[in-house]
Amino acid sequence: MDFGMRFRRADAFDKADAQCWHAIEVTPLDEVRRLQEEKLRGQMAYLKRRSPFYQKKFAGAGVSFDEIRTVEDLWKLPFTVKTEIRESLAAQPPFGLHLAADWTDVIQMQASSGTTGSPSYIALTESDAEMWHEMSARCFFANGVRPGDLVLHAFSLAKCFVCGIPVAQAIQYMGGIDVPVGADGGADRLLRACADIRPRCIVGAPNFVLHLGEKAPEIIGAKARDLGVERVAVGGEPGGGIPAIRERIEELWGVKCCEMLGGADLGVAYWAECDEQSGMHMVGMDHIITELLDNESGKIIPFEDGARGEMIYTAIGRQASPLVRFRSGDHIEVLGATCSCGRTGPKIRCVGRTDDMLIVRGANVFPSAILSIVSEMVPETNAAMRVVADFAGHTTQGALKVIVERGAGARPMATPS
Repeated sequence: MDFGMRFRRADAFDKADAQCWHAIEVTPLDEVRRLQEEKLRGQMAYLKRRSPFYQKKFAGAGVSFDEIRTVEDLWKLPFTVKTEIRESLAAQPPFGLHLAADWTDVIQMQASSGTTGSPSYIALTESDAEMWHEMSARCFFANGVRPGDLVLHAFSLAKCFVCGIPVAQAIQYMGGIDVPVGADGGADRLLRACADIRPRCIVGAPNFVLHLGEKAPEIIGAKARDLGVERVAVGGEPGGGIPAIRERIEELWGVKCCEMLGGADLGVAYWAECDEQSGMHMVGMDHIITELLDNESGKIIPFEDGARGEMIYTAIGRQASPLVRFRSGDHIEVLGATCSCGRTGPKIRCVGRTDDMLIVRGANVFPSAILSIVSEMVPETNAAMRVVADFAGHTTQGALKVIVERGAGARPMATPS
């Protein structure tokens, strides 16, 4: 499965009782910045030699690669947006004009889920893939997964998408044992595997893990909290950061539930909560430079408590499918810059997707914010809802229609007289 890479990091079991997976997570930010800028200069030199896509893009902006020596120098460059990546992929399938490694060095293909049209296909060299495993291992470790753990795989195990093989590879790399059932196997197989194997951890999408917990008595005749699970790591959709959903998962399973965030364009996961559950730390600061874009002003703003904006990412050390100033579409809120765990990366929660954002009577509204409110109304609702955008574009001056399913504990509706 690891295509010639190490199955397991050599010192994985030495880290079982460590404060964090890698020292970079607790390194002072001024030292992190120096490392980032050293790697940034190396990445620029690499792109200057290997990337026709960025050679053309830099030339169009009137900026030379040699000018980009600091994080602030990145501000001279235009953003890379998803439409450009889709156009690049269409122009030269399967990996696009932005492929910057030799074909013979590409060992793995992955894909984004693709919110519109075809998925984005992503090439990985051996170095790129190990970078993915390393960042994901840091996230799982922060979430409470440890070397030697049995980990029930409750994401989809579809081979091409990042929650499938790359998650299994990362768990294996960090010394865990992936229990490869997958959401594709359905709630029945997952719960029966959980009852048989009694894994310490589950990884999956929050709403599906919640569903499993609710179905356990019906399918296996036992409560989820009696199956021996201690940790749940969730990601892939909003929910893990919504208090009502998290609390319900923890109640059903008798666990601590922590959230992670990433994206196929840069890796599987690179933001993760620690035991404090007070926001997701950036744990991949030696592989990714982050910027925070204020969408209203168009300016880059500091990662200060309460700041909100869109995440901008620049890969450093990436070979096959590198990205510079990539607009992720993830709209986040900064929850602080310090934590008792010692990690120095800023803490965030994902508010929603900027491409999902609606403007209702002049106010920015994210579906995840509506879901948070609906989830707080359980058992009057079952936490399922649908936003009906019955208007052109993303803006309306009318009322926003939301369909909400009544829950099992809902009060009877009054009969019309």
